[in-house]
Amino acid sequence: MLMAQGYQESQLDQSRRSPRGAVGVMQLLPSTAADKSVGIKGIDKDQDRNVEAGSKYLRHLVDVYINDPQITPRDQLLFAFAAYNAGPGNLRKFRAKAKDMGLDPDLWFGNVENAAAEIVGRETVQYVSNIYKYYVAYGLLAEHAKEASAARSPDASDASAQ
Repeated sequence: MLMAQGYQESQLDQSRRSPRGAVGVMQLLPSTAADKSVGIKGIDKDQDRNVEAGSKYLRHLVDVYINDPQITPRDQLLFAFAAYNAGPGNLRKFRAKAKDMGLDPDLWFGNVENAAAEIVGRETVQYVSNIYKYYVAYGLLAEHAKEASAARSPDASDASAQ
């Protein structure tokens, strides 16, 4: 999912810079990366540091704002993506609005995403949806590559017969 997020953010392009100052593959602000919760500098020059900082920031979002055993790990990560995009304060608003709408505040798809759309429009909903779509596509590609590789390799029974 991290690669899928990097693709959504920058098409995996470390040279990307946003008008708001976000940099690199993960489009993170250097000030966010340098904050004590992440503690990584040089994200504008080094893509490995950039991805590490994005990953640590996601972990921070989960640990601080979404750390609830009732929420599945998948939904925790989807909420973290929403918070990465719209901010943790907005995530709280999305979940509260979902509850007010009679929806499940612990599920992103079909629930909290609807509240998010009402509060901030489609941007965050599309952001999370795209990341999940890319994640599924990467998984299918990896599975296809694995199957293709296995089909090209001689079968163990054929090798022992020789």
